[in-house]
Amino acid sequence: QLQASGGGLVQAGGSLRLSCAASGRTLSNYVMGWLRQAPGKEREFVASISWSGSSTYYADSVKGRFTISRDNAKNTVTLQMNSLKPEDTAVYYCAADLRKHPINLSADYWGKGTQVTVSS
Repeated sequence: QLQASGGGLVQAGGSLRLSCAASGRTLSNYVMGWLRQAPGKEREFVASISWSGSSTYYADSVKGRFTISRDNAKNTVTLQMNSLKPEDTAVYYCAADLRKHPINLSADYWGKGTQVTVSS
């Protein structure tokens, strides 16, 4: 099971840190990533990190502002979000996949999501 946390309400230009914790799974066996879904829009890729953390991918819209990282010893994945914009408002989902990097919409496992709201 994947559990995302850390969402909330922040003003534009602010920062939030999302965390994803796993129970019952060893995250080092999975590519991990974050995807998001804004109201009325399709779910979209945000960031992906390889099994060891040596490789990352980002959506163009978040490149340079968001950083994905993982701590396999603690079985957690983090998304540091800086310089947030109103268009970053969405439900953010943590996802895991055994093979695909970057992760995508067909990921093997999903968390429930955490709401991020950025006010202008």
